[in-house]
Amino acid sequence: MVFETDAATVYQIRARHRNEEVRERIPADYRGVMVTDRAGVYDAEIFAGVEKQKCISHVLRSLSEAVENKAGPARRFATELKSLLKRASALWRELRAGPVPDFAARARRLKMEVAWHLRDRRLADRDNQRLLNELGRCNDAGSLLRFLDAPAIEPTNNRAERALRPAVIARKVSQCTKNARGTRAFEAWTSVLRTLSRAHRGPELLDAVVQLLHPAAPHPA
Repeated sequence: MVFETDAATVYQIRARHRNEEVRERIPADYRGVMVTDRAGVYDAEIFAGVEKQKCISHVLRSLSEAVENKAGPARRFATELKSLLKRASALWRELRAGPVPDFAARARRLKMEVAWHLRDRRLADRDNQRLLNELGRCNDAGSLLRFLDAPAIEPTNNRAERALRPAVIARKVSQCTKNARGTRAFEAWTSVLRTLSRAHRGPELLDAVVQLLHPAAPHPA
């Protein structure tokens, strides 16, 4: 796993992916917002007091998979919800690009439409019912469209996905770690490099690494 904030990136390699592993980095009384994929581990009771934002891209992917083998009215539930969530994401991007005078009104209207679409009811299609139950709970908890209430929150976990990619590639190229000590070293070193690379590039990154390892050493030429 990778934990990405505005200040740091921290990698974690464990044999299992449970709330216990998540709590090594994110405490149960975390004051921020967790932007996550749809893994159930983040919905554990221990995190009930933590505000969350489910990745809209992952939700859209689940909805697309749901309509692949559907026909007729069975496609309507996922298709209409996809349209609503895409509109919500587009509105958020519009605000990021510049002022949107009617943002609050449009966001409120979209939230009402999503809430109505995810209202508690019985659907004929089993897959649609499962999605309604799961996403309805997310919406009730405020973790589906939180980015419309607090636009500083991103609607996807793309930052974490991008941060994960180079570490996974490096691990594969190096033929993976062979023991717990090597795993912890890879974890720590990759976290340090990724965090430093936020503010430094090229030779500056090398300087930053040297100063971190040898604070008293002169800067390399």
